[in-house]
Amino acid sequence: MHFELAFVLIFAVATAVAIAARYFKIPYTVALVVAGLTLGAVHLFEPPHLTKELLFAIILPGLLFEAAFHLEFRKFWKNKLTIHAMAIPGVAASAGLTAFILSHWVEGMNVVTGFGMIPAMVFASVIVSTDPIAVVGLFKSLGAPKRLLILVEGESLLNDGTAVVLFTLVVAVAMGGQFTVGGAVMDFIKVAGMGMVVGSAVGYVAARVIKKVDDAMVEITCTVIAAYGSFVIAENFHYSGVIATVVAGMLCGNWATHEGMSPTTRVAVESFWEYWSFALNSVVFLLIGLEVNLTSLLASWKPILAAYFAVIAGRAVVVYGVSAILKLTSERMPWSWSGVLTWAGLRGAISMVLVLSLPADFAHRELLVNMTFGVVVLSIVFQGLTMAPLLRKLRITGLKDEYQEQYELARGRLGAIHAAMAALEAMRRAREIPGDVVSQVEKDYQEKERVMEAELAQLKQQSMRFHEEEHQEAIRRVLIVEKESLLKAYQSATIGKEAFATLTAELDERIAQADAAEAHTSSPAAPSTPTSAVGT
Repeated sequence: MHFELAFVLIFAVATAVAIAARYFKIPYTVALVVAGLTLGAVHLFEPPHLTKELLFAIILPGLLFEAAFHLEFRKFWKNKLTIHAMAIPGVAASAGLTAFILSHWVEGMNVVTGFGMIPAMVFASVIVSTDPIAVVGLFKSLGAPKRLLILVEGESLLNDGTAVVLFTLVVAVAMGGQFTVGGAVMDFIKVAGMGMVVGSAVGYVAARVIKKVDDAMVEITCTVIAAYGSFVIAENFHYSGVIATVVAGMLCGNWATHEGMSPTTRVAVESFWEYWSFALNSVVFLLIGLEVNLTSLLASWKPILAAYFAVIAGRAVVVYGVSAILKLTSERMPWSWSGVLTWAGLRGAISMVLVLSLPADFAHRELLVNMTFGVVVLSIVFQGLTMAPLLRKLRITGLKDEYQEQYELARGRLGAIHAAMAALEAMRRAREIPGDVVSQVEKDYQEKERVMEAELAQLKQQSMRFHEEEHQEAIRRVLIVEKESLLKAYQSATIGKEAFATLTAELDERIAQADAAEAHTSSPAAPSTPTSAVGT
């Protein structure tokens, strides 16, 4: 079968699966993997293989960039300790624990001889990266706390780069290379650090070009160049393409969109990346299912189960350990979140591609491939399908009450109305449109505003949490304005260095109080009355 026809069939199947998943209310990515397993079992057609070239050249940069593009940097940075702890030292610790557990379990089963620490460490470095795509959409639909969503997405964006570097180092050692802790740390810092430099440079150039032009097609193209260009350049110099693309995505999403894009262009860019993410996810998760040989997996079911439980155990120890340490900081989180973060650590295409890239004569290669494929399928299907019941059991979805969707719709509409009214006022001042026309349109929007504000007021009476969220948002915004004002006053010599330092320290304390109050409002045990952080 021709390559082009195979891709047409893949998109046709993906479309049918999307419709069925919506109808039966199951995670779309889980449905794709199951569909791929079914099609692969009946050999309906010969699909393209999930190769490293396909993943690195087309799929991975697009998915990473889209996720980073929509990740709000302020929220990411507010959770930097948690995210970096789980994504860098946490990944290394999880790999070590998984390898230690697995090497003892597999040897104890007497089904594989010679499966020691080195093969176990190779498997652990392959499987350690997480792919939360299957659960992120579920989190949003069930109304899980936004901070929990940020933790899952942020960790995944960074741990992909850590996992690839770790895999490269472990395979080099397994094939006879030298290993020292200091050398490994320096290699990681060089690869990840230079990846950040490349991503920053490409993202900055793309953002500057976007700021200079006002053409949706050109600006979309600039983001595509930033996504794929940063990855290609970094990989060409043997740096981390994953980190480069993530940094470029954050720069474009948090700076270029706000500073250089008109509202119309922003809508076009976001629509493009939303579709491209859907298309890439459809391809990769369907190919995961098609790539798996069920007969081969069933023959290795014992080591696969051992590997799966070792992976879960290793991740659980790291997540709960990080959570315990963070109890001493401002980024503490409920213990129930640790359970969710453990269970949300699904494995995906990167693990499969990495294990397939092992040399053909690599020791235990066939077993490593089967174990990796088996763990990926189990995590996506089993954990993906049980995530919703787990969230409900832990009452983490309690924030999503029956009025949540109505509230979000009303706030979205009111925000759009306010933006339109501001644009009409600008038209009036610039005299671009006759005043009588502007006034007539303005009356229509004023009526819409009145209706939406009345609806929001009614919804706030149904759930006090809505008022709390708006209260905390208002606090955060005015504190940011205060800090900007202090900086301007200091730069213009209105206040001296000592006064600036004193006032900044006071303001930082109030910001910390506001962050703590906002996190508490987003937790399952949120208070029923607003908490003020204004004033000292």
